[in-house]
Amino acid sequence: MSGASREAQASARERLDALADNTSVDAVKLADDLAAVTALLDREVSLRRVLTDPAQAGEAKSQLAGRLLGGQVGGECADLVSGMVRSRWSRSRDLVDAIEELASGAEFIAADRAGVLDDVEDELFRFGRIVASSSELRAALTDKVANRSAKAGLVSELLGGRANPVTERLVVRLVAQPRGRSLEAGLNALSKLAADRRDRVVAVVTSAVPMSDAQKQRLGDALAKLYGRRVHLNLDIDPEIIGGVQVRIGDEVINGSIADRLAEADRRMTAG
Repeated sequence: MSGASREAQASARERLDALADNTSVDAVKLADDLAAVTALLDREVSLRRVLTDPAQAGEAKSQLAGRLLGGQVGGECADLVSGMVRSRWSRSRDLVDAIEELASGAEFIAADRAGVLDDVEDELFRFGRIVASSSELRAALTDKVANRSAKAGLVSELLGGRANPVTERLVVRLVAQPRGRSLEAGLNALSKLAADRRDRVVAVVTSAVPMSDAQKQRLGDALAKLYGRRVHLNLDIDPEIIGGVQVRIGDEVINGSIADRLAEADRRMTAG
């Protein structure tokens, strides 16, 4: 997002955080309601254009949203969305993206309250690795012709009883309503959002063999010092890197593997 949409999104996040401070708010119900509004506005293009029309007064758009959602979703959701349409959005789709993000954010609030946010982060990462390792599973979950409920059922079959309910709900929504994203991009976005909830960055660490707790602690401390924020480590094993570690944070890759050092030495010898 850019410009006005980014500012509107930031304000919406602040309102969600304010709701999170009220423990009487049912975060899971709020997430379900926000997801339902996301589906509605994603489907009804003309409606979302009306709700983001800069030529219309913010209060008028807010009242329209209130009338449409009243009785259909909880009061907290209706108030959030009514407040969001008062803001200015650069593109009508940005409003839908922001509401969808709030739905995921509410799920992470529920996980945080239950003390399982770390587990959810790890499960999302692991599920992504499972999908990446199975072209057949990925095809089944991303098939544009397949019934949404069938894909959701497959996720429930894979994760039901094996993962936290928050993780299952997030993945079900992602495969049922990808909204033009790849499955990998959607899972990465969820991982980043979970990390932002704790004001930390996510580092994907690939090593040839499992790291010891002491090694993970040292690496985490070093990365936290380098980036000035706490770092959550998602650990993966790849024997092909031979030794050392490879760290990916966003688009930045820190290579410390023996394989990379050998390749660099070979490049230098060839250049010489």
